[in-house]
Amino acid sequence: MFALKNYNLYINDRILFENLNLNINPGEIHVLMGKNGVGKSSIAKSIMGDANYTVKGSIIYNNEDITNLSIDERSRKGIYLLNQSPMAIEGVTNASMLRTALGEREKNVDIFKLNKELLEVCEKLELDKSFIHKDINVGASGGERKKIELMHLWILKPTFIILDEIDSGLDVDALKIVGKSLKEYYELYHPSILIITHSNTLINNFDLYHVHLLDNKKIIKSGGKELAHDILTKGFKDLDNSSTFVIRKNNNYE
Repeated sequence: MFALKNYNLYINDRILFENLNLNINPGEIHVLMGKNGVGKSSIAKSIMGDANYTVKGSIIYNNEDITNLSIDERSRKGIYLLNQSPMAIEGVTNASMLRTALGEREKNVDIFKLNKELLEVCEKLELDKSFIHKDINVGASGGERKKIELMHLWILKPTFIILDEIDSGLDVDALKIVGKSLKEYYELYHPSILIITHSNTLINNFDLYHVHLLDNKKIIKSGGKELAHDILTKGFKDLDNSSTFVIRKNNNYE
């Protein structure tokens, strides 16, 4: 469903990752973990086509090489990035943006149906309904911005979701709402998900997932929930003494 093949990532002629390989099958949840500055968010941005990065190798989505596609082309194919720090966009309301985005897929957008869905999603997310017709993220707190990103997700219904530390900066109540909403979306639509996080609070909402530890420009270890548990309880330095991870070999668990 999604793959990075012999993936090399550069920014300003500096290499961030070398010959990285990652396969995500339909409906699978994969987690990227690693120290601050290792390049986790850079992977997310490059998957979406951020022009600040240069990619050598291949980004495959539904058996199609999308390495050279533009951001909007990737979005239309069903890839969605929930940003760590969503930006404010003045002059464009959430409703008008979503109506335009849906219009790229279908000729006639039912405005009444869209408005009904937006109201239902706002209630689900405990998000003030006034945000529907407000400029994107303008006047919204950090937690509200994350919920607005989720509102967009529920309307656009992507099939591959990248969560870039969406759990950062959320209070306890907001984190519960975000986690519940994502789990509900997953159970309804079974998308593939790539989670970037430093916490187990979000990933514990899901029953099965694959964890990958990034360091030294590559994925150095892969495993399941046990690896995430070891990282979060022991830290990165003591992982070599752990018996709950497996070394990667040819992109498979050894």
